[in-house]
Amino acid sequence: MATQQDIARRIRSVRNTGKITKAMELVAASRLRRAQARIEGLRPYADRLQQLTVEVAAVTSRAYSQPLLEKREVKGVAVLALTADRGLAGAFNANVIRRSLAVAAEQRGQGREVHWLAVGRKGGSSLRFRGQEIEASYTGITDRPKYSDASAIAERVAELYVEGQVDLVVMVYNRFVSALTQRLETVEVLPVPEEVLTGEEVELIEGAYLEEPDRSEILARLLPTYVEVIIYRALLESTASEHGSRMTAMGNASENASNLIDSLTLEMNRARQAEITQQILEVVAGADALE
Repeated sequence: MATQQDIARRIRSVRNTGKITKAMELVAASRLRRAQARIEGLRPYADRLQQLTVEVAAVTSRAYSQPLLEKREVKGVAVLALTADRGLAGAFNANVIRRSLAVAAEQRGQGREVHWLAVGRKGGSSLRFRGQEIEASYTGITDRPKYSDASAIAERVAELYVEGQVDLVVMVYNRFVSALTQRLETVEVLPVPEEVLTGEEVELIEGAYLEEPDRSEILARLLPTYVEVIIYRALLESTASEHGSRMTAMGNASENASNLIDSLTLEMNRARQAEITQQILEVVAGADALE
């Protein structure tokens, strides 16, 4: 049975750990609020850009001549996995890695070559540990991603696609729903998905655009921006999800530390009671021996 001193040391250790997890919970909550504000500011712009891109593509007869819209037989697939640079965020990183590996296994099962692009140190290190060769790795950007980071990633995936090294680009990330909920998403980035509009909608849209500059030229400028914004939005969603997941994990850790302290305190009280009882028995035994 552990002594009072041993249990007291464990209580101090757990209490110190609880202070750390509580501080990490508060930091994550603060960062989550900032990340949420950035997402809310971007979502209307991203939604409108997607709508505009689809509308222009729908009324442009030369849409299919655009490299980023070109559909071809899939022989190579790029998997873009968005993880974090740090851990201690529950299943946040593990879920993305697990889904990404499942996507890669499915593509390889169809005889396709897989190219990896990893965002975040956790994703890169986990994939390398599993023997995956990474085409491009991006670290140091997950805590507060910038638009330039998304542009660099978009430029790389577009380069792979246009050069014909890959025929499909799939992105796996955590979409932010709330501080307690993150939804794992698998999105096809390239070729840019097209939505089929009805004839009436196309007719209405056609009157909304001028002939100068040429609509195919507008589309050629919109498509790279569309890819950048889609990736930037996913980066922001992933960052908010990371902070939400870490806040929840650290909150649970703090609660577990508190419960463990209560349990250890009870154990220490029992040890103290047993020690006092033993001392009383020794005094009684000594008194009996003197009679």
